[in-house]
Amino acid sequence: MVKYSFQNKVVVITGASAGIGKELALQLAEKGALLALGARNLERLEKVAEACRQKGVAAVAVQLDVADKESCRTFIEKSVEEFGKIDLLVNNAGISMWAYFEEFTDLTPFEQIMQVNYFGSLYCTFYALPFLKKTNGRLVGISSLTGKTGVPTRSGYAASKHAVAGFFDTLRIELKDTGVSVTMIYPGFVATDVRKLAMGSDGKSLGKSPLDETGTMTVEKCVSLMIPAIAKRRRELVMTLKGRLGLWLKLIAPGLVDRIALKAVSKK
Repeated sequence: MVKYSFQNKVVVITGASAGIGKELALQLAEKGALLALGARNLERLEKVAEACRQKGVAAVAVQLDVADKESCRTFIEKSVEEFGKIDLLVNNAGISMWAYFEEFTDLTPFEQIMQVNYFGSLYCTFYALPFLKKTNGRLVGISSLTGKTGVPTRSGYAASKHAVAGFFDTLRIELKDTGVSVTMIYPGFVATDVRKLAMGSDGKSLGKSPLDETGTMTVEKCVSLMIPAIAKRRRELVMTLKGRLGLWLKLIAPGLVDRIALKAVSKK
């Protein structure tokens, strides 16, 4: 099999101003990809785009709110206007939540997280799909290990990531004969600011991570695992041996996995 090259491939990434999206843009720039980057914070996003340009590739920064359908449509349209095609769409934008369900007095945060994590991926995919069909392109959804199993304090986040997984797993089957592949990524804990920015029961950002981040996977390592999986059109990538073993254990001893999850998240 010929090794896939990202050289001159048009890659569209949501949530590209920080974390996994930013690192993915930088590593793909090293591989010669042409980059259309979207995020809400245009100032930070433009810095990422400029860092990519410094690596010798074309990169465009477009302000994007994935919770807004029209913003997603405009983002995809501008990407195509700039580069003429789309070879890869990475639905990376997302927000998190960290509180027990019974602590909420308002359900607005649940609506917000579903709008960003699930509908944001759905919107961008809807508008990009006609262009991906023309290039036998690649679709990528970013879920989480929490999209495979429930975790206390993550009910809204887990629901949104299960929805993302269900959507893209179904879409993979529907697109079987179109030439468009679908790869699902299931990271564990990665060293980004997503947990610091996670919503608490009041709907506001926590401001700090509720976890001990020691030993957390670096964003560089996470992306270095993602890129080969995308290139090879893998169905899914479940990160870390511990994560894969946990999913196998869930099949044979689900109650034990529940107890481990409950013990791992101490209630304050």
